[in-house]
Amino acid sequence: MQKEWYVVNTYSGHENKVKEKLEMRANSMGMEDYIFRVVVPEQKEIEMKDGKQVEKIKKMFPGYILVEMVMNDEAWFVVRNTPGVTGFIGSSGKGAKPFPLTPMEVDKILGSMGMSRLQIGNELKENDAVKVINGPFSGMFGTVKSFDVATGTLEVAVDLFGQETIVELNLSEIERA
Repeated sequence: MQKEWYVVNTYSGHENKVKEKLEMRANSMGMEDYIFRVVVPEQKEIEMKDGKQVEKIKKMFPGYILVEMVMNDEAWFVVRNTPGVTGFIGSSGKGAKPFPLTPMEVDKILGSMGMSRLQIGNELKENDAVKVINGPFSGMFGTVKSFDVATGTLEVAVDLFGQETIVELNLSEIERA
């Protein structure tokens, strides 16, 4: 089975508490191989307050978190029974497992936060084949030559007019080929 992203419904305003509890439960119950990342979708917004610009972090989807996980009975049980979780989105209930988000939906949400569904080092290594999904090189295939974990950028060799050309891309602009 492969890991995919799911939307989990929580009590509104309790997203960060649920994230912490779910991460702690995954560790304490030995589910690190099934529950990988828990993300509260947030964006920075600049507001004017008393004539000054104030940067504020605002939740993109109040009452929802994203969970990257392998959907099996044990992981499903752990997430569903975490305090503050009211259920999964995309499940009809009655014991039916939910549908995952599509890679395009995940890329759009995580990309707006400056994140990627791929993790350098864990899922993406040098000499891996990738497909460019955003920007001027969209639709082209290439090979990872190097990457910078701190900035989330990669140098990818693409075939441009019959010649190998190195381009610098962000993680949000590529997917595994």
